[in-house]
Amino acid sequence: MNDSNKVMSLTAAVERFVHDGAHISLGGFTIVRNPMGLAYEIIRQKKKALHVYVHSHGLAFDMLIGAGCVKALEVAYGGIARFSPAGGVRFRKAVESGTVRYEDYSNHQMVMRFMAGAMGVPFLPLKGVPDTDVVRKWGFDENFRSNTPGVPLKKVATIKNPFADPDQEEELLVVPAIRPDVTLIHVQKADAEGTCRIEGLTFADVEQAKAAKCVIATCEELIPRDEIRREPDRNQIPFFIVDAVVPLPYGAYPTACYRYYDYDDGHLKEYADAAADDDAFQKFLDHFIYGVDAHEDYLDRIGKDRLDSIKADPVFGYRPRTAT
Repeated sequence: MNDSNKVMSLTAAVERFVHDGAHISLGGFTIVRNPMGLAYEIIRQKKKALHVYVHSHGLAFDMLIGAGCVKALEVAYGGIARFSPAGGVRFRKAVESGTVRYEDYSNHQMVMRFMAGAMGVPFLPLKGVPDTDVVRKWGFDENFRSNTPGVPLKKVATIKNPFADPDQEEELLVVPAIRPDVTLIHVQKADAEGTCRIEGLTFADVEQAKAAKCVIATCEELIPRDEIRREPDRNQIPFFIVDAVVPLPYGAYPTACYRYYDYDDGHLKEYADAAADDDAFQKFLDHFIYGVDAHEDYLDRIGKDRLDSIKADPVFGYRPRTAT
């Protein structure tokens, strides 16, 4: 592989950039554009003690926690929408049992933390200091913070606005930057150099990518450099921050990928039901992850008819649904 061709296999990308104990950030949002192929491969390779950052996430982070890959988590929201009243099923079990350390922030605070990392500054301020448990209660204790590289010594802090009039003191909440070892994202299109195009909502993916030391991007389509540069205003992630490109159709399945396929509500419900029981969850992992050698084999187990049933309408970007 040379600098202008970053294309590699899913297995090679995870082996090279995701090591035990790494701080990783997952792109996507709840049941939309989760980097599922990457998450499955991390589980297959039995990576351990990962420190995970997500904004508002769903299936990928929940599966990584359930498979025993995660040591600590920093999160704004975790759940798989209406498919599980328990939200993130394995996430909730891990928190309640104390097997995973976690720190929770508001959605706005997590975005600002990724933004600070992307800008290369140690923190960013937020207007006002809300009197909430999100600010008052800290999930990581002092010992964990002091002895874990990459974790800030404080969850939040306050500062005085240095530009305010002396008689109008203003206090600002500041949140620490996030700088992951690697960010994992799934995009609709990319070229071999690593220029990425996300169609539809980008969520916090762009900031997460720019904040990271390394970026792995899986994509639905690998397109020529000349083609992706024909409309540069549609490309959000530049090639020089991407380290690996993995062509991976249905790389976000069973979550949705706008203009390509919708989420598979049946498979998500199947997961939520299995995740509620330890034995059923292990059987789910054995069948869909440990029992296959590659992402393509996983899709074969899902079946072409099922994948065809969730294909997106080329105009609206989602699968047609019948009103009920």
